[in-house]
Amino acid sequence: MRAALELAAEGAAAGEVPVGALVVCGGEIVGRGYNRPISSFDPTAHAEVMALRDAAARLGNYRLVGCTLYVTMEPCVMCAGAILHARIARVVYGAREYKTGAHGSIVDVFAEPRLNFHCEVEGGVLADECAATISGFFEARRLEKKKETTQ
Repeated sequence: MRAALELAAEGAAAGEVPVGALVVCGGEIVGRGYNRPISSFDPTAHAEVMALRDAAARLGNYRLVGCTLYVTMEPCVMCAGAILHARIARVVYGAREYKTGAHGSIVDVFAEPRLNFHCEVEGGVLADECAATISGFFEARRLEKKKETTQ
């Protein structure tokens, strides 16, 4: 999760919402990503999707069987779908996402019994640190906007 937090910091430095993700397979990091929807003009360029794309390209397979995805924020519905399609074995995330979370915060895509694939999901790993990364980012943006309006 610490490596995912480092990726989140890269995203923040690039002006993106600081979410970082990585895919680990066989004890090795095979995919990395951070949020890039703003800079890439791509609404699907979430950290999880970027890490899945990177891992699939490196491994030469769109199925990431036996791999674990680490992400600093609870995945959204789109990312949960991509995770399940990739056949990720396990997801480990940091902070809950109370506006769009797909592991119980809003819906629980991972527990949907009608889906043909399920994976193990664990939340709350370094949750306070992951949440602080996001809240600090948005607090800084609010301060910037306030400063701009008072000038």
